[in-house]
Amino acid sequence: MRLSARLVIAGLTMVAGGSVASCSGAPGLAYASGAARPSPAGPHIEVVGAPRGVKAKAGILADAATGQVLWAKAGYAARPIASLTKVMTALVVIRAGSLDRKIKIPKGVLNYVAYYSGNGAGLVPGQVLTAGELLHALLLVSAADAAYTLAASYGPGMDAFVAKMNATARQLGLTHTYFTSPDGLPYPTAYSTYSTPAEMLRLGEVAMRSPAFRSIVDERFFSMKKGQGHGSYWWGNSNELIGRYHGAVGIKTGFTVVAGHCLLFEAVRGRRALIGVVLGSPLTGPGAGAQDAARILNWGFSLKQSA
Repeated sequence: MRLSARLVIAGLTMVAGGSVASCSGAPGLAYASGAARPSPAGPHIEVVGAPRGVKAKAGILADAATGQVLWAKAGYAARPIASLTKVMTALVVIRAGSLDRKIKIPKGVLNYVAYYSGNGAGLVPGQVLTAGELLHALLLVSAADAAYTLAASYGPGMDAFVAKMNATARQLGLTHTYFTSPDGLPYPTAYSTYSTPAEMLRLGEVAMRSPAFRSIVDERFFSMKKGQGHGSYWWGNSNELIGRYHGAVGIKTGFTVVAGHCLLFEAVRGRRALIGVVLGSPLTGPGAGAQDAARILNWGFSLKQSA
């Protein structure tokens, strides 16, 4: 099954291979639906060449302040996004509020994670955690048991929660993004949940405007001591850029065999912030997405700004 989508990237001249040859005109992404994201005025980045050695099948890089797209490769092609899905899951929960809500881990969580061979945070049915604590598990270790638990509470139920995810996507103008689960696991097929690099970048921009979201994805780890109603937990950040790449501030990893390694990332150096996505980095190891992202960021930070 091959999915395709059409996105208009404003002010770009695309060359073979999907690299950006020039960025003239108004920066920012203009979606085929006609919903354009306004871009604030700011320094223009002079684009020269393209990042080398990027093995991802698709990706995009933009200036986070102005929205100027600096580079894209198959930036409008729909692909499976694996656990980048959890960015939308977190956004739906955060927008609903009540992050101090106490949630009892449901009995079905163990069977769900085992059936889909998903990552787990070791959540124990019957224990009680807050929604905010579950968001740490969701975003740091990409925990499917946390996604299942949050969906059960905030839907309420899986179907209702996924409907909220897709409704939020439509509100954001993500017309080539579709969710079938809160975690990106291959249900019912690996291509059921999909998006494009450009639309994932847009979702990342929106999520990073949330202080609650931003504070979590920048953490190297999160620990909880044993407390009333729950045991102790320690969750490390699966994003290999955090703590290793200078300026990295987030945001989310993803992986399935079909999707390959995926990474939605942002880094800040001085007054410049860059945000980007890679989809389909090779199955050579868990750091493949981070390696591609680092190459792209190194190139992006080497570009000069003009007034």
